[in-house]
Amino acid sequence: MAKNIKTVKPDDSVHAAVLKMNKFGIGSVIVINSRRPIGIITETNIMRRVVEPRMDPATVWVKDIMTSPLVTIDQTAAVEEAAKIMADKNISRLPVTNGNKLVGLISSTDIVKANPTQLGILDELLRVN
Repeated sequence: MAKNIKTVKPDDSVHAAVLKMNKFGIGSVIVINSRRPIGIITETNIMRRVVEPRMDPATVWVKDIMTSPLVTIDQTAAVEEAAKIMADKNISRLPVTNGNKLVGLISSTDIVKANPTQLGILDELLRVN
């Protein structure tokens, strides 16, 4: 999991979020309110909720396009549990918490890297079906 998570505030502009995402070469930022993670902004949120309707990212606020409530997982959970949550919720990024504190972000790529044998099993199942 990534541990150096970039965050924005609900009242930040989408433009500010995009600048941060571009600066660090990342596809999402976590929305924090009073040091608590409350949402996530992804490239998909921006494309669907700002770019497609031709809204000005400088005048749209993070809180208006973020995905919320935020789906998270406790840092003590197993990788398999994270994979199941991500599959069930159809998400590719899962914030990791310790209580209400954000401690990391696990991506679908992280899961594949951690368990390459599971990828082989999944590939076999898909071939059989």
